[in-house]
Amino acid sequence: MSIGNSPEDERPIEGVSEDVSEDVRPSVGRVLQQARIAAGLTVDDISSATRVRVAIVHAIEADDFTPCGGDVYARGHIRTLAKAVRLDPAELLAQYDAEHGGRPAPTPAAPLFEAERIRPERRGPNWTAAMVAAIVAVIGFVGFTFVKGGDSGGSEASVAEGAQPTAGTSASATAPPKKPAAPKPVPTDSAIAAVPRDKVTVKVSATEGRSWISVKDHSGRRLFDGLLEQGASKTFQDSEKVDLVLGDAGAIQLYVNGKKIEDDFQPGAVERLTYTKGDPQVG
Repeated sequence: MSIGNSPEDERPIEGVSEDVSEDVRPSVGRVLQQARIAAGLTVDDISSATRVRVAIVHAIEADDFTPCGGDVYARGHIRTLAKAVRLDPAELLAQYDAEHGGRPAPTPAAPLFEAERIRPERRGPNWTAAMVAAIVAVIGFVGFTFVKGGDSGGSEASVAEGAQPTAGTSASATAPPKKPAAPKPVPTDSAIAAVPRDKVTVKVSATEGRSWISVKDHSGRRLFDGLLEQGASKTFQDSEKVDLVLGDAGAIQLYVNGKKIEDDFQPGAVERLTYTKGDPQVG
């Protein structure tokens, strides 16, 4: 079947019986293909609506799930395609699990080889301790000034009687002590650096496990397409928008335009998101 064929070209030829018993349940790929044809949609239509690549749609309809990259991603694609043709994903996922050894186990944690990792958040500065230290410093300075004031009278008497104070003694008696510098606030590692307002900036971090991700800019140019290991992060920028496809959204934490996205993504769920300049908004 060539890409872009009309649904009518994919219908079975009348008068030709299929060598399949009525008691045999159609395969997952066959059910998706028949539902797509019944809906009057081509493979190109489904690919445009779901952003699942044409080659993967063809493979799934032929019951070849190898191009999906694993059971987690295969289940996510089945769920997406089923919703696009108005089928109940639960029945197809149950059939897929029964035919492929059950629901996949959680992805094991991968070693952290990447240089860029999520660092633990540090506590902010202790302003109470800083304030107490400043008060103690002021009290100490007042007491020091009072004591030096009493000593200065004796020094003046000595001068009147003919004693010549040295330059070092005069300088030390008249120069006030330096006030201790106030402690500078320590920025927390969780704070996101300032991002340019004329661009959209998206940071993708695999905090809960590894996940396949695909990223495009506003012109459709692919910025990244691959597996992001657990603990790794990548940052993308564009002048207008960034399109994301998350193979396992539950493993991902997003920061968009300097703000943390708090969406409750489920493990194994495939999410397609678009972010633009300004406040984060899911496209």
